[in-house]
Amino acid sequence: MPDDDLAAPSDKRFFGHPAGLSTLFFTELWERFSYYGMRGILILFLTATVADGGMEMSTAAAAAIYGLYTAGVYLMALPGGWVADRILGQRNAVFTGGVIIAAGHFSMAVPGDPTFYLGLVLIVLGTGLLKPNVSAIVGDLYPEGGARRDAGFSIFYMGINVGALIGPLIVGLLGEKVSWHLGFSSAGVGMLLGLVWYKIGGRLLGDAGQLTESARNTLPQAKKGFLLGVGGVAGVALLIWALGNAGTINITLEGFAQITGVIIVGLAIVYFLSVILFGGLEVVEKKRVVVIFLLFLGAAIFWSGFEQAGSSLNLFAAELTDRSVFGWEMPASFLQSINPFFVIVFAPVFGWLWIALGSRVPSLPVKFGLGLVLLGVGFLVIAWGATYTTAGGLVSPNWLVATYFLHTCGELCLSPVGLSSVTKLAPKRYVGQMMGTWFMGTALGNLIAGLLAGRFDVMPLPQLFVSVSAFVGIVGVLFFLGSRPIKRLMGGAN
Repeated sequence: MPDDDLAAPSDKRFFGHPAGLSTLFFTELWERFSYYGMRGILILFLTATVADGGMEMSTAAAAAIYGLYTAGVYLMALPGGWVADRILGQRNAVFTGGVIIAAGHFSMAVPGDPTFYLGLVLIVLGTGLLKPNVSAIVGDLYPEGGARRDAGFSIFYMGINVGALIGPLIVGLLGEKVSWHLGFSSAGVGMLLGLVWYKIGGRLLGDAGQLTESARNTLPQAKKGFLLGVGGVAGVALLIWALGNAGTINITLEGFAQITGVIIVGLAIVYFLSVILFGGLEVVEKKRVVVIFLLFLGAAIFWSGFEQAGSSLNLFAAELTDRSVFGWEMPASFLQSINPFFVIVFAPVFGWLWIALGSRVPSLPVKFGLGLVLLGVGFLVIAWGATYTTAGGLVSPNWLVATYFLHTCGELCLSPVGLSSVTKLAPKRYVGQMMGTWFMGTALGNLIAGLLAGRFDVMPLPQLFVSVSAFVGIVGVLFFLGSRPIKRLMGGAN
């Protein structure tokens, strides 16, 4: 069978789906293994003492690095998609991104501050190339679209969660019990396994993800634009470094993270206003763009709480949780596998529930409200558990299990419908850009999560968690109250 026929609708060699889906399934599984495995030990390594092999940073500084790193991963999805569309093609972008990610993990495996920070930068850049484009290739396998395509994405996302489940178990065990740098190495090995699988199974992808003919025709201009963009970013970075080195400016890590957050919010507001006012849209389209802006805000607030799993809640697991299992102390990062485990178990349940409800299925704003309220209730649970640590005691890991269960239910209400709704609401000529705003919201949420985690040592934990609960819960209630006006703004889009 010729390669270009492999993605045809008749190809059902992988559980009734194109054989190329197996290539992407396992590639993404190992990439998520490396990402979530390393993320599971990142803040623990940053705050560990030098004697224990860590960097002995303050919680505030470590949380700022965590927030900047996780935000950068999602922000780079925007230029990563552009580079793939205009220069490399999705196929080459995925492989190149994987190589850069692996190099980043192995750089972090070498002790030393320069290699550590270089590793983080490389992982951010590599993930920006790989993450959005491997999903784009999945879509290319289904030129017919429809329900079969949706089912293919469901299988693909299961691979994501399998990788997220096993990554913290292996990387965490090696990192916390043997050596932090061995843990970073194991994350790199995982990415290498993904690359090997991707190369071996590449022939199954047919023409999916190849650079289009129109892009080839504009390649010289795209390369010039890319070089100008890289030069501009490098110039700004060099200027900031020079000013800081000369003592002209003194920006702390926390301050830089805060400035970055303000810039993201500012860019989002300017972008949405420019599209609404000067985008040549019809009235219905303008109203739908307003809804997308509200989803951007809701998503950012949701991820600002949810993504504390890898920061404040990870520190809670390490410092305040009794992890003794038959005399053996379980690595704190093991608890990072609870969320993907719950996703694997309950995602089909939620999928069945929405179908079973039929015409009574909650609307988009109500689902967002549910997601935020469930997130808030989860933080109330961990705030309750934190009251038992104020006297210096350790609490059962069941407090975190219950919190992660509620957070996962919130995620399954909000996350699956978010990006899908953006594609339905966006004006056709702005679909790609509007999808980028979803990544911006995720990046902003991750950044805020890091900044909030920086309060771990300076604010009573029950108060910190109750504050987060109240904020996200109030926003969730606002989505409930505004559900009817929001639905009207959607102009019939579901």
